[in-house]
Amino acid sequence: MERRVPVATHWGSFVAVVDSGRLLRLEPRGDDPAPSPIGPGMVAAAEDAARVRHPAVRKGWLDGLPRGREGARGSDAFVEVSWDDALSMVSEELRRVRGQYGDSAVFGGSYGWASAGVFHNAQSQLQRFLALGGGYTDSRNTYSTAALEVILPHVIGGAPWSYQSRMPLWHEIAESCEFVVAFGGLALKNSQINPGGLARHRTRELQQRCRDAGVRFVNVSPIRSDTADFLDAQWVPVVPNTDTALMLAIAHTMLVNGWYDADFLARCCEGFDRFTSYLTGDGDGVVKDARWAAAITGVERDTIIDLSRRLFAQRSLVMVNYAIQRADHGEQPVWMSVVLAAMAGSLGRPGCGWGAGYATMDATGVAPGRRSVVSVPRVENPVTDFIPVARIADTLLEPGSTIDYDGQRLTLPHLRLIYWCGGNPFHHHQDLHRLTRAWQRPETVVVHEAWWNTTAKFADIVLPAATSLERDDFAAGFCDPHLVAMPKVREPVGEARTDHQIFAALSARLGYAREFTQGRSESEWVRHLYERTRADLRDGAVLPDFDDFWHRTLGVELPLLSGPFPGSFEALRADPQRFPLGTPSGRIEIFSAEIDSFGYDDCAGHPMWFEPVEWLRAGLADRYPLHLISNQPASRLHSQYDNGGHSLKSKIHGREPVTINPQDASSRGIESGMIVRVFNDRGSCLAGAILSDAVMPGVLQLSTGAWWDPSRPGRSGTLDRHGNPNTLTGDRGCSRLSQGPSAHSALVDIEVYEGPAETVLAFTPPHLEH
Repeated sequence: MERRVPVATHWGSFVAVVDSGRLLRLEPRGDDPAPSPIGPGMVAAAEDAARVRHPAVRKGWLDGLPRGREGARGSDAFVEVSWDDALSMVSEELRRVRGQYGDSAVFGGSYGWASAGVFHNAQSQLQRFLALGGGYTDSRNTYSTAALEVILPHVIGGAPWSYQSRMPLWHEIAESCEFVVAFGGLALKNSQINPGGLARHRTRELQQRCRDAGVRFVNVSPIRSDTADFLDAQWVPVVPNTDTALMLAIAHTMLVNGWYDADFLARCCEGFDRFTSYLTGDGDGVVKDARWAAAITGVERDTIIDLSRRLFAQRSLVMVNYAIQRADHGEQPVWMSVVLAAMAGSLGRPGCGWGAGYATMDATGVAPGRRSVVSVPRVENPVTDFIPVARIADTLLEPGSTIDYDGQRLTLPHLRLIYWCGGNPFHHHQDLHRLTRAWQRPETVVVHEAWWNTTAKFADIVLPAATSLERDDFAAGFCDPHLVAMPKVREPVGEARTDHQIFAALSARLGYAREFTQGRSESEWVRHLYERTRADLRDGAVLPDFDDFWHRTLGVELPLLSGPFPGSFEALRADPQRFPLGTPSGRIEIFSAEIDSFGYDDCAGHPMWFEPVEWLRAGLADRYPLHLISNQPASRLHSQYDNGGHSLKSKIHGREPVTINPQDASSRGIESGMIVRVFNDRGSCLAGAILSDAVMPGVLQLSTGAWWDPSRPGRSGTLDRHGNPNTLTGDRGCSRLSQGPSAHSALVDIEVYEGPAETVLAFTPPHLEH
């Protein structure tokens, strides 16, 4: 008999239809105005051939072969073992490595979105387990927004993510704004998701409300489809990685025409005079005017002047998306976007000013935030060592070397054991062949995984993990006021266990089970976290008790927070003496004396144009004349559910689609539907061609997240059969300030693939012995 169970996921809430323990389908909730098709695609992957069904150990590791053997990880067969043996191996390795090398030799790699749910948060579970055991080397910042996270506290103060509560909401934009310039666009495909889970999608309807209210949009991006058709946005194609030059020319045009808010700049900003000297070329002899920028950006001089005039003359909002800061000198466009908003005169006015990451997920701009939800108790990490998140390959290849980071000198630790849970480094990281070489260095790699993806295939010990459909939890999305029950839909596949069950068993072997579990079962933990959240509410807000909540299909709502929030630009504009920002000057730092004191040659004391290492005006473009944009996919979340039904339907001949402008395709004899080879000095991958003038000439668009499928795993330079763009991207930090990833600074070429047919094996498990 069919059973209907409410579920919450990263891409929305659904109703799971189950019969005799078998998942039949996921149906959108009736109150979701824009349900994502990714969710229903989970059904195809629920028990496919790629599921990790039993604990498994890499044969070479089990046989004690030297870890540095070329291609060992990624190419070996695996031996399936009992849970008792697997847990003994992991606990013994943790004891050995800590005893021989110290706690900092253990890396707690839990970077990634994992799955929705408050209790079964992979990062929280792993970090709690490792901290109780003595500590671990941690990572800092995110692949998504590392440059932004580091630069904004210097410029506007506050914590790295505090800007979220200081930006206009969509409904305020509709009410008060007239003109929006979106650097990097507003791709609706990205708003399918929310980190903690999601009740219903609202971004599409809120954007539509803005358009209906008469707000006009400009999409500054190499890709026209980075804004929805219904916005009727003006498309300004820009040479990738040149947004900063364009912004500087807009600022220069404002300056020389007197189109700027002199009062706000004088009262609320620091260092505008130092910055204007740079604009006018007093130091370097280069005037950053519209003619100068046109030659760099490909944007016509008249268009630059028009944007400058409209930003000042109308109630305006400068938006910057996350993609443009994942590039060489990615701090600069973020910093410069704040300066533009300050000059334009709308910063600190209702519905106007500045914001980042709109439409990146169905949270930003949707609601001001909700009351906090009680999460798994954090344990202080006794180890103080950390690495910037995107410097993992550097750390493995060059332990003991030093790097700059945000005014500090960091010594990279010698990592002997990697424990990865809830993420996929072979998706997030750049230059996967370099990562492959680095990945051979540790003595042991332990991974929790539900599927035999690339990270599992490159591990030594793989522990089968239950999915979000195979455990009890409740969802609390970022800025989403809804709490949604997540009852178990089905039993775990094979011998899969939840991360918590695995860590509880390991804690028992290591002698701290009581501290880790606090004597609670998983169901008791879920109830405890909900009831603690309920008890912590103030101001008369009431939630039902847990038993009532657990049976509510549509969930319950927490009260929303109300402003003004710390660091408010409105309060700053009204009285900068009374409401200073958390910067050294208490004002917006157009010039930062602190950053200037670091003496970095790639990030100065104010926003500047730095020529990228790889861009369409570089000498390397003679060999590789196309700029690769590896943006977020529409068919999955990062690499999650690449084996799901929706992602599989998007493939061309089983490979990731790559979009190319017809002009570039014609000169290479490429037609839609062909298998093509994309390549540079770092590697090559196969993809399926799509021709579209929505991508400007000179640009290729190949989304991230296809499970990496090298034809000779573990061997540098080998062909990727499936279409992962990080085969091609460079592993360089944005700058010495943030050390963030620079994935969007990559030059490539493309050709019709005429080699032998390469079968895609991304979703095929490795050879398994019993």
